[in-house]
Amino acid sequence: MSHDHHHEAPAGTPADDIVTCPVMPGSTVSKSTAEAQGLYRDYDGQRYWFCCSACGPLFDADPAKYATAA
Repeated sequence: MSHDHHHEAPAGTPADDIVTCPVMPGSTVSKSTAEAQGLYRDYDGQRYWFCCSACGPLFDADPAKYATAA
C-alpha cells in the first residue's frame, strides 16, 4: 500500500462534502475534514476550505483574489 501526497479528499467522502481549494484549484477538499483541522476561512459571507495548512495564510494575504477565483 503506497501513500501518494496529492491533496485529495479521502475515497468514500460524500460528493456534497467535496469542494475545490480556492488557493490550489487542482486540489479537492473534504469540507468536514478541513473544518476538523481548522483549514478554512469565512470571507464576505462565504466559507472557503483549504487542502493544506499553507493555503490559509496565502488566502489571508489576498482573500479577494482567491474568493473571486473559487
